[in-house]
Amino acid sequence: MANGKALLVIDVQVAMFDGDPLPHRHEEVLGNIRSVIDRARAARTPVIYVQHEHATYAPMMRDTPGWQIHPAVAPLPGERIITKKASDSFYGTPLRSELDALGITDLVVAGLQSEQCVDTTCRRAISLDYDVTLVADGHTTWDTGELTAAQVIAQTNATLANLAHPTHEIVTKPAGEIAF
Repeated sequence: MANGKALLVIDVQVAMFDGDPLPHRHEEVLGNIRSVIDRARAARTPVIYVQHEHATYAPMMRDTPGWQIHPAVAPLPGERIITKKASDSFYGTPLRSELDALGITDLVVAGLQSEQCVDTTCRRAISLDYDVTLVADGHTTWDTGELTAAQVIAQTNATLANLAHPTHEIVTKPAGEIAF
């Protein structure tokens, strides 16, 4: 692992794709995430899964079928899985120490939910001095009542790409342009 990059796959769990309504463009997003995972693996870039363990939402409680990582993007034996209990993938988890031990300086981020765990983790990552590439078509969500899912995704991409930080940045790129 000489390139200093890692791919974070956030909350792509069975329960997120098991309800009605389904996440916006769910099949396309799963395919885009899968293609990025395949390229990361081919480049020997670490793929790290972040798995949400919900305290009150039964389908995402530990060891339930919905808690499992979605089979379309399932980890290979030996790939890291970080369990979290908050929107921030770094909060109360060993994620930062795992990244530091691997010499990671750049994160590629994909997953769910755009405006929650994906957004929070990206913001925290640049504050922790990581450069971030958000897979622009590799994260998704649902309509909120105020905004359509497409609007939330577009807003997330635009907002994160324009955050101010003196030395680090978040860039957004479609899955097909992600290189490792």
